[in-house]
Amino acid sequence: MKSVDLWMTPKRMLWASVVVACITIALKTLAWWVTDSVGLLSDAMESLVNLASAVFGLMMVTVAARPADDDHPYGHHKAEYFSSGFEGILILVAALGIIWVAVHRLFDPQPIEQVGWGLALSLGSSALNGVLAWWMFRAARQHRSLALEADARHLVTDVWTSAGVVVGIVLVSISGWLWLDAVVAIAVALNILKEGWRLVWRSSQGLMDEALEPEVLVDVQKVLDGFAHQRGETEIIRFDHLNTRKAGQRRFVDVHMHMPASWTLGRAAALRASVEQALMSEVPGLRATIQLLPGDVEAHFDDAKDLK
Repeated sequence: MKSVDLWMTPKRMLWASVVVACITIALKTLAWWVTDSVGLLSDAMESLVNLASAVFGLMMVTVAARPADDDHPYGHHKAEYFSSGFEGILILVAALGIIWVAVHRLFDPQPIEQVGWGLALSLGSSALNGVLAWWMFRAARQHRSLALEADARHLVTDVWTSAGVVVGIVLVSISGWLWLDAVVAIAVALNILKEGWRLVWRSSQGLMDEALEPEVLVDVQKVLDGFAHQRGETEIIRFDHLNTRKAGQRRFVDVHMHMPASWTLGRAAALRASVEQALMSEVPGLRATIQLLPGDVEAHFDDAKDLK
């Protein structure tokens, strides 16, 4: 299974998303054409968004994988946040388009034709999206890829959209209430709006250097506590001014390490290297920056004292 996980790189998974999106667009467009259901039309429109999102995500993952250069010394990892934000915006636009079409159909309901074929095509495309989303979530966790997670969440939204549309078509067929088709489409669009806003928000937080997740911070603090040392009331080695941030797949930690002023530079540097190695081993994708300070020296950042 590990070999399978290694094969599931962000780029390969997004290529798979592009292929599946093309297939589902064909299936759902055919389903809408044979039924004339506005609910299935909304489903097909969201699949178009899936395709555009997967293509843009593929571009951004390619950019994020570039090595650091003179213009971007910290790398290009934040490019994945643009993918997530772009996908969220596309979802919002698609949802508003669905509502626009559905409101018009609400006041001019039309009969649904060939229900059986329409449902079969919709369910088939949903099954493809569901399987792909499961694999993409798995790959996103392994590679810590926001672009993959965003695309997977969008695919899950697409599955729920299709499920809602299928329920709506079945209810229309049973009750004969044609307006239910438009009502279901509007309900689906509102659910899509929520997911789109969530992706846009997460993207904005990442671009503003959001701190590491609480569970990761616990792991970082556990490592630092393992190196901290106190003799009686005297702190021999201590850490403070811990700051963290995320940038795509990368995680960054900045911290001050205080030690006796009598230590040689070689001894202090060796201990710092041990702490850095321990941190990077505990938290995958971490880059640690540790500033060495004597035990009786304090540094102040973002403090009124800095202005004096």
